[in-house]
Amino acid sequence: MELEMQKFKAEFFKALAHPLRIRILELLSEGDKNVNELQSIIGSQGSVVSQQLTVLRAKNIVVGVKEGNRVVYSLKDPMIIELLDVARQIFNNHLVDTISTLDKLKDNEG
Repeated sequence: MELEMQKFKAEFFKALAHPLRIRILELLSEGDKNVNELQSIIGSQGSVVSQQLTVLRAKNIVVGVKEGNRVVYSLKDPMIIELLDVARQIFNNHLVDTISTLDKLKDNEG
């Protein structure tokens, strides 16, 4: 059972391992959007956004609901928002560490 959980986590994070997919999730964390809205905000052309949404849908990270002739996407699990926030905090921690290291190097040179 533990191996199954590790496989699930690996596949889950693999589905997130693309900058555009992360951006899509960030936008969906602000509210439901259709492909045209996402493309407009991201500035992407063609089917790039649709391709990334297909990956996210396949892993049950987002869901699409047909409304008229459009599909409106939303996060499957609101905990994705927390995951994105944690990732941002980890990034900030790394940034602080990097700045601190650079400051120490400058002090040692001067």
